[in-house]
Amino acid sequence: MGARSKARKRAVDLLFEAAVRGEDPVSLLADRVGSPDVPPVNDYTVTLVEGVTTHRARIDELLTEHSEGWSLTRMPAVDLAVLRLGLYELLWATDVPDAVAIDEAVQLAKTLSTDDSPRFVNGVLGRIGGIAERLRATL
Repeated sequence: MGARSKARKRAVDLLFEAAVRGEDPVSLLADRVGSPDVPPVNDYTVTLVEGVTTHRARIDELLTEHSEGWSLTRMPAVDLAVLRLGLYELLWATDVPDAVAIDEAVQLAKTLSTDDSPRFVNGVLGRIGGIAERLRATL
């Protein structure tokens, strides 16, 4: 697993933990950065957690709009964390190609969630990826 893939997994772990605990992801991240009790936090993990948190309202709006038949509250928390991260990379991470953002999110879903999750994540991010250029123009 490459450094960025590891950073993505760590970011999903932090986003998931914050959601389950009802905490702010950036505050949770701040507690971990520099702590001798946990492994060092990669800079890209910090970028991802901060980016998802900054754009969360728009990310959740788009996920709600494009998750056919699923509300955010109905989604498994890990799937929601993966989707938020994937959508952040898809629309705001200019150095990550769209296909890579989607594929990395699908791989995380395969590793961390249910058998149905990769197909669901791919479907939602694929629909948004189809209109990503238009969406980026309005951000």
